[in-house]
Amino acid sequence: MNEEEREITEHIDEMRKRILTAAYFFAAALIIGFFLSKPLIYQMQNAPWTENVQMHAFQVTDPLRIYILVIVVIAFVIILPVIMYQVWAFITPGLYSNERKLTLSYIPIVVVLMLTGMAFSYFVVVPYIIRFTFDLSAEMGIQTTIGINEYFGFLFRTVLPFGVIFQMPILVLFMTQLGIITPMFLKKNRKYAYFILFIVAAVIAPPDLMTHIILTIPMIMLYEISIMISKTGYRRYLKAEQKAIEEELE
Repeated sequence: MNEEEREITEHIDEMRKRILTAAYFFAAALIIGFFLSKPLIYQMQNAPWTENVQMHAFQVTDPLRIYILVIVVIAFVIILPVIMYQVWAFITPGLYSNERKLTLSYIPIVVVLMLTGMAFSYFVVVPYIIRFTFDLSAEMGIQTTIGINEYFGFLFRTVLPFGVIFQMPILVLFMTQLGIITPMFLKKNRKYAYFILFIVAAVIAPPDLMTHIILTIPMIMLYEISIMISKTGYRRYLKAEQKAIEEELE
């Protein structure tokens, strides 16, 4: 076995070890999710915006499907820091000492942004969309019948994407410090970014212009915050590049 094959084998073994570690924590988190899922399902079923609305199961397996789905989502949220750390530990041999400390500090920020995005969606976006659709149904004289599978599917399709969208600032900072993007690039392509964010809002929200605007505004704010954060990351990137050039000249 030559040196290149040995390195590939070591990388594969390391990746397998990291995946197994995450899997063990995920299995433990599933047990926690088993105990937390019923109270969480009850809370989501009886949220203020579902008052006087009866949930229906149109298939025998719908309650079981929702129960398992909620357990898995809870487990994923619990082990998110573990997943992030395992990814960091896998790539850290290829990073400089200062880069290791910097990227490690991203982990708690990612978790906080994920939870913030999900909370914003659940307590702000979801109630608005549901009340809008219920009011529209009432105006049209339509009796709203909600399937529990469809209701929870709507919740997860709305809440989880916002957890990802709220990662925008930290992702932009990371890519800027790697030299992949720059603040100038983000400013130059601002209008295209706004258009993409508006499309994302249109996919999540019902067909109502006001709802689109309400959902797009926080995304645009995140984009502008990302530009400001990118400036800090870009300065760090330029200093690191300057330092590397000076070391090469020496």
